[in-house]
Amino acid sequence: MASAGVIDDYVTTLDRTLRGPGRVRRDLLTEARDSLSDTAEAYLAEGLDRLEAERMAVAEFGQVSEVAPGYQGELAAQQGRRTAAVLFLTVPFTTIIWSVIWRIFPEDPSAALTVKPAWFTPLAHFLDWLQFGMGILGALALIGLGRGLRRIRRPELVTRALGILLWIQVPVILGISAALTAGGASTLKGFDEYPPGFAASFFSYAVACWLLCSATRCLTASRAPAPAITGAGRSW
Repeated sequence: MASAGVIDDYVTTLDRTLRGPGRVRRDLLTEARDSLSDTAEAYLAEGLDRLEAERMAVAEFGQVSEVAPGYQGELAAQQGRRTAAVLFLTVPFTTIIWSVIWRIFPEDPSAALTVKPAWFTPLAHFLDWLQFGMGILGALALIGLGRGLRRIRRPELVTRALGILLWIQVPVILGISAALTAGGASTLKGFDEYPPGFAASFFSYAVACWLLCSATRCLTASRAPAPAITGAGRSW
């Protein structure tokens, strides 16, 4: 294996340009380091000194500006797959949970005579369809960034679109949920003290936060890698 030097400097520079899932990034960097080290060992066997061997290995591997986009595309695709999987599994499941909650919640008999606003039921149905639509979107993104990845030239665009849509849809869902809660407040007496309802609310907010964090990571991972400068001031 090559000692600390040109290869380490190169890999550190590459690391600084990449953004995405930590484990995947570390695996990619390890593969790059191993490839560089193997090439350097081959040059050492030909009689070159270690410094020159490492320089030749780095030159053969390619400039960071040439190599980084490919690595970043893989990181973006991986982040997109993770987010799509979370979206596909959690959002429809949350919808099902709330459907069950509303069926079993012991409504106050005195509230049964209360007339809900005319917009309440259509908006509730729209929310259900929106959430199931998000689940379908997650499934399509998961397929596109999985088996369909070979047909997608720029997976980072899919990942970025997914992040943008989530940052639009999740706040919209939270806003609609708040409107429905306010509109049906008279029929929800005691809901705050209803354990299944509290658990469902906690789960829903946790999923929303998780999705927004994942969406932010999608936007970060789908950005083009920025040029990095090594500690010695060299740009690979």
